[in-house]
Amino acid sequence: MSGVRAEDIDRETWMWTVRRQTTPGPGGLIDKGTKGKRARTVPLIEEVRPIVAHRLDAASKPDSRLFTGPRGGRISTAVLRDATHWDEVVTTLGYEHLRRHDLRHTGLTWMADAGVPVHVLRKIAGHGSLTTTQRYLHPDRQSLTDAGTALSAHLKARRSPGGPQLRAV
Repeated sequence: MSGVRAEDIDRETWMWTVRRQTTPGPGGLIDKGTKGKRARTVPLIEEVRPIVAHRLDAASKPDSRLFTGPRGGRISTAVLRDATHWDEVVTTLGYEHLRRHDLRHTGLTWMADAGVPVHVLRKIAGHGSLTTTQRYLHPDRQSLTDAGTALSAHLKARRSPGGPQLRAV
């Protein structure tokens, strides 16, 4: 989030082109290319659009940072943790061991649960391989139950009179 600039957001399609990341470097925080060394496009869901639109409206130039620290500079992980009251929130929820990066896993899993194909998830995540993306996906018990139910329904439909029959492969 620290690296996002106004020009990175397409308000018509609500897509964010992730071009950079902010990391600790000599002398403080620095912006550099993404970990995968290539830009990627991430959809901004309806729930975050009002916040992003507000920040875009406040941006003075296309290269303005959308989110800044208390003195207007890059956001450090410590500032982000404090500003979101991360430690208090996760403790209250009973998830003391939850890291912010875990939310990336959650978001990708939710997209997969919503039916987004894994090859699209790979592009959104900026992963070089499907294997890496699959390590981010953590289906819950209900998703596994639903998969079994879906297979049973599919098999019943195939065995119904007049329907396609099972084939030996």
